Amino acid sequence: MKLSTKGRYGSRAMLDLAAKYGHGPVMVKDIAVRQELSEKYLEQILSELRKAGMVISVQGKNGGFQLARAPEKITLLDILKVLEGGLAPVHCVEDESVCVRSGKCIMRDVWESLRKSSVKILGGLTLKDLLEKEHEKVTGKAVMDFSI
Repeated sequence: MKLSTKGRYGSRAMLDLAAKYGHGPVMVKDIAVRQELSEKYLEQILSELRKAGMVISVQGKNGGFQLARAPEKITLLDILKVLEGGLAPVHCVEDESVCVRSGKCIMRDVWESLRKSSVKILGGLTLKDLLEKEHEKVTGKAVMDFSI
């Protein structure tokens, strides 16, 4: 499984917004600078997240984006589902009808296990968790083990 730039950049932007949660809207250009991302591409990503109800856009002089819910209520899985569509490594895991071999293919079972493991890990990581782990990493404390 390989995540697109949209999924990776969107996750970083959401983590940035989580760090500023409760302090009002954050301007796209500020996120772009801190995360070293293209402002235009980031606007597109944030627009998708807004349409999905993950962020709120505030217009005006002090406008920008903010999380629609608290960081402890948003998982990495939530973000990636919006930006990547699904987490299945192959199409037959999401839709058995795309392959006549789906019912008897052992490899499909492997790919399904991979998807389930990914969902378990990503669904168990909230933005709040990631902020805490980022702080630990920066300060040199032990870092959370993300394996299952």
